Amino acid sequence: MPCDPRSIEHGVRQVLADKVTGNLSGVWLLAPELLRLGAWDLVCGWTGQRPEQVGPRLALQLIHEAALCITGLRLRRGLNQHVFELANGLPFLAADMAIHDLLGARTVVDSKRLQMALGKVRLASGDFQGRVLAIDPHRVRSYSKRHMRRHRQDEAARPTNVAQTFFVLDADTSQPVCFTTGTSARTATAAAEELLGLAADILGTKPGQTLVLADAEHFTVELLDKVKAQTNFDLLVPMPDQPSLHRKLRELPPETFQPRWAGYATAKLPYTPKNSQAGPFYQYAQREGERPEEYHYKAFLSTKDGDEVEELTGDFPKRWHVEEFFNGSQALGWNRAGTCNLNIRYGQMTMALIAQAAIDRLRKRLGPLAASWDAGHLAKAYFGGLEGDVRVEGNTIIVTYYNAPDPDKLREHYENLPAKLRAEGIDPRIPWLYGFELDFRFR
Repeated sequence: MPCDPRSIEHGVRQVLADKVTGNLSGVWLLAPELLRLGAWDLVCGWTGQRPEQVGPRLALQLIHEAALCITGLRLRRGLNQHVFELANGLPFLAADMAIHDLLGARTVVDSKRLQMALGKVRLASGDFQGRVLAIDPHRVRSYSKRHMRRHRQDEAARPTNVAQTFFVLDADTSQPVCFTTGTSARTATAAAEELLGLAADILGTKPGQTLVLADAEHFTVELLDKVKAQTNFDLLVPMPDQPSLHRKLRELPPETFQPRWAGYATAKLPYTPKNSQAGPFYQYAQREGERPEEYHYKAFLSTKDGDEVEELTGDFPKRWHVEEFFNGSQALGWNRAGTCNLNIRYGQMTMALIAQAAIDRLRKRLGPLAASWDAGHLAKAYFGGLEGDVRVEGNTIIVTYYNAPDPDKLREHYENLPAKLRAEGIDPRIPWLYGFELDFRFR
């Protein structure tokens, strides 16, 4: 297909003039959210191409593919409806090789810069509070034939090849701040150091402002020392659940533990791990049970002298939000490992991060029911399930839906969209659609 700017614009205008209809028209609901995020400027900067060129439009195809929770809607592997293609500012579906070349030509550094730019936009929009962060590895099975370090989920499972990704999540808003990925040989400690550096650049964290929650995999002297000595973060991590630790806690004098409520008591003790250069740290110990024969102990290590009750009972349970995030959003493209080329993986997963940011804004407009749906359910119900048509009236593209659920709610947010965007101080012209404005109708 000819991909020079003139041919692309002619093709898009011709398809708009012909009018199109199909069941993928729901992806057009993401256009105003991408406008609000400034996604077009982000992908133009990532590709290093001018807005009229094909690269940024191929990036939009990746974003919309992620929203649909599919591995790729590509030439020769998808029905050409033009509804989906037009949403990307293209008159055609890109082929696999075009997407491969786009991703392969962008480096890991390019994708990290894009994550930083997106994160700062979301921070300015109030998507992050930056008070409590959760970090966690996400590993999916890889079917690559390459020799690599293998992992297993538990002692009973067989080791398998995996691709691993590490996320930072704002635990108060349940929104991802950034991620890093790497080979299966990379340790959680090495990944956490890079990840916290990227999060610090996005959030501009000041000393004592942000608490980072991690699991026991991150309990290493190297990470504890570096977080305390070289970052503005505070780290709270569980100590390994070993018999020797339980024995030491049981041997503490009973008055060391302060009763907080029935069946729960805590203690805070100075603690310096072996070979640590940045200690002392603080051991938060909790004791559950009313009678000595019922006591159960668990310990955590903190890099700061904080309020152990607030951090153990109020903050640390929020770490579970990162697991909920994986379960709800991994279908966007974080649940598969198609290649070991890190340039391609970083690029594809960063496009999914933009899709997630746009979907989160859309989800908030759809009401409480959609807020509980995972990404796959939302894709099936809206992005790949709405029947509609696309046509032009004057300088406005009109997208009409015929089977939208809760149309009154959608009318409230999307009918007369140009006026709503202007009221927010946003130019309603869609830059990847040659300055057309966008509006919606619900029949």
